Amino acid sequence: MVTYLYWSAVFVVVIAVTYIIGVKLGKWKIGLIAGLVILALGWSSYYFRFQQIFVKRYGGVMTIQVPKGQHHLGATWKDDNLWIENYDPQSNSCIFSEYSKGNLLQGRVTLKNCNPLLPSVIPTGATE
Repeated sequence: MVTYLYWSAVFVVVIAVTYIIGVKLGKWKIGLIAGLVILALGWSSYYFRFQQIFVKRYGGVMTIQVPKGQHHLGATWKDDNLWIENYDPQSNSCIFSEYSKGNLLQGRVTLKNCNPLLPSVIPTGATE
């Protein structure tokens, strides 16, 4: 919901600035340029700063696709960055992927020989 409110506010400001400068002052070229600059600032602010904050703190909207051939295991937040754990059965590894603000600093941790989807086999003669 917060995401929709943010974009509504950005579009209202863009339309207002374009209208005031274009219609009231009669400078359409400057009004359109100012509107585009505000729209670009709104988009970059959302993508590089606000998206994950809105999702984590205020119930915003975000979509992440699980890579083809992998199985989703879990997700957690570390500060304002989202960490997703997936399992890749082809390489038998668990992959932790970080989704940071603007995807600038993406961490990735791979655990080899990780097989969380199958029960562990206890060797014959071993006790628990």
